[in-house]
Amino acid sequence: MLASPTLSERIASLIAHFDTAILPAWTGPGWRADLRLAHEALDGATSQPLPDRRFRAMACARQLYVFATAGHLAHADTLFTSLQHYFGDGTGGWIYSIDADGAPRDTTRDLYTHAFVVFACAHYHRAGGSAAALETLRRTVDVIEHRFGDGNGLYHAALSPNFAVNGGGVLQNPIMHLTEAYLAASEVTGDPWFAARLPEMAAAVAQRFVDPANGCVAEQPQGTPGNRIEPGHQFEWYSLVMTAPALFADTPLPASLRRAYDFARAHGVINDTLGVSAALDLDGTLQDGTQRIWAQTEFARALAVKGTVEQDPAPLIELEQWIDRFRSRFLHADGWHECVAPDGEVVRAEMPSTTPYHLLTAYQALRTLG
Repeated sequence: MLASPTLSERIASLIAHFDTAILPAWTGPGWRADLRLAHEALDGATSQPLPDRRFRAMACARQLYVFATAGHLAHADTLFTSLQHYFGDGTGGWIYSIDADGAPRDTTRDLYTHAFVVFACAHYHRAGGSAAALETLRRTVDVIEHRFGDGNGLYHAALSPNFAVNGGGVLQNPIMHLTEAYLAASEVTGDPWFAARLPEMAAAVAQRFVDPANGCVAEQPQGTPGNRIEPGHQFEWYSLVMTAPALFADTPLPASLRRAYDFARAHGVINDTLGVSAALDLDGTLQDGTQRIWAQTEFARALAVKGTVEQDPAPLIELEQWIDRFRSRFLHADGWHECVAPDGEVVRAEMPSTTPYHLLTAYQALRTLG
């Protein structure tokens, strides 16, 4: 067991808050029963649903991951059915969103969405053995590989409704989540194709997105005007790659991400609060000091992974401090604050249905510490 008794107690407190405050919100006031979908967001003060303007396939997929992983399989079954009914074409293609009445709203073919369908189906299959989930996963991967490829080893971020190239270009964030999805798919299927494809993707990311000066994965390809670095994404990439060392060992990405972790920790984390800033310039200058909850959870996951992989107690000591500060700054009895300013002022109070995914992926990593 890597965690000290104090750290174990703090981790248990986070998980208890998730189980008693977060999960029930999305089967209670956060659930729109007539459509069998989660509302997109709850009011931070009242925990009541905010007016629905749209429902995204990605949000449904994230909720599917959460409830499948938490063992709420009946609710996961409902979410999987809704995901297919509203957003899927039956052949592995997915639209971006529907409107408040359930009609198609944005029929863009979005890589981020397709990646989360693969990710959610992998975890749903793992939790309950659904053969339909496995088939949906495989069909979606087939669409990704045959439709989204850019011809240079990576993928277009978005395509038109008929899968035509629409000028959206290649972005790191959907590719990062596709990496996450393919890692999950590899684990549940055992298909060697994923083990072969993942290092190819990593090598292409290293070539096209990694800043040679600091090792960070930039948001846009190197040389793009106005490019930026998001510290939370450095921590997220670090966690994904370092938890599968054998897959990525022959690529330059692990060495780069060790440097990226150090760069993000030095320039993107405020020492007194351990709050993670939203964005940096390529030289490390602060560009956006807003602290978004997802970036905080990725820092926690990276601390847990770093402590485990390197058998180093220092990140775990810092993780203890992080939990105390995170609880006081971001969590409240009925949920969480989505974004706070560096001084702790709440700047975005609503609670999106997509955020429990971020909390749970971090808490799952913390659980492994014992």
